[in-house]
Amino acid sequence: MRVKVFYHDKCFDGACSASLFTRFHRECIAPDAAYEYHGLVHRAGALFDESEFTGDENAIVDFKYSASPRITWWFDHHLSAFLTPQDHENFLACQKDPVCGSRKFFDPNYTSCTSFLAYIASTKFGFNTEPVKDLIYWANIVDGALYESAEAAVEMAAPAMKLTLIIESTQDPEFIPRLIPLLTEMPLSEVLAQPFVASLLPPLLERHAEGIELIRSRSEEVDGTIFFDITDRQVEGFNKFIPYYLHPKATYSIGLSKSSFRTKVSVGSNPWTKADPAKMVNLAQVCERYGGGGHARVGAISFPPDQADKARQAAAEIVAELRAKNPMA
Repeated sequence: MRVKVFYHDKCFDGACSASLFTRFHRECIAPDAAYEYHGLVHRAGALFDESEFTGDENAIVDFKYSASPRITWWFDHHLSAFLTPQDHENFLACQKDPVCGSRKFFDPNYTSCTSFLAYIASTKFGFNTEPVKDLIYWANIVDGALYESAEAAVEMAAPAMKLTLIIESTQDPEFIPRLIPLLTEMPLSEVLAQPFVASLLPPLLERHAEGIELIRSRSEEVDGTIFFDITDRQVEGFNKFIPYYLHPKATYSIGLSKSSFRTKVSVGSNPWTKADPAKMVNLAQVCERYGGGGHARVGAISFPPDQADKARQAAAEIVAELRAKNPMA
């Protein structure tokens, strides 16, 4: 059997979910299967190319729902999991089918897709999660921004944090597919020590230090909301906790950045804020108004790379809205 696993690209939880799915599927479903990996990114326009669903089984983990009948497995935990009401209706109809409903799963209450997948695999299929408990722990920390402090998130002492930096920054399309199987085969410290991984870290740490200084020079906090625009520098990723490391009293952060395939509006909230959670804005809902999505506390919107003006307008509107709703005021 040939299984093709589609995962949220350039995302630690996406890579961990793909690795965990592989181990679960091999141990509980098809011991002799061969696995291939294909990264998916949020971008303006169509997110899926159905011609790529070429496996005997096709799985999507940590990414939006596809109603394609070629998709045989799906796991996601994002509030904005469904692109259209029709997709949601398709999923609900699927749940009534004994075959389809036993292979497509959604629960936005889980911190990471990795932990959600582990729960489903263990409770419904008898998968043993004990050997991968460290991976599940770190997927929750990274995807849920559950670091003890902004310093811990930005200074990145843990192997998982260094791996996250590499995963979010790589431009090599073969790197993450090569990395994925290792994540459930060895401790993260050993994964980081692999020569093809370790060699990438020093220049990325240097670029990370430059990113801190760039955002320091571009960011401004007003009424509890940070804004910065680095679209004149083509970057494929930056540590999303840098704004709170620099402005620890802020509640929200909106950043404009540009990569090779999109102009991105990053919308986040400070994991260490003292604000009343009941007064916090649901950022997934804010991003959905512009075609984006995410979680209640962090989201993003993708525009084509030539639509920086539209991205800048959306960012300005969101900045104004969040500054007007400062929960610390």
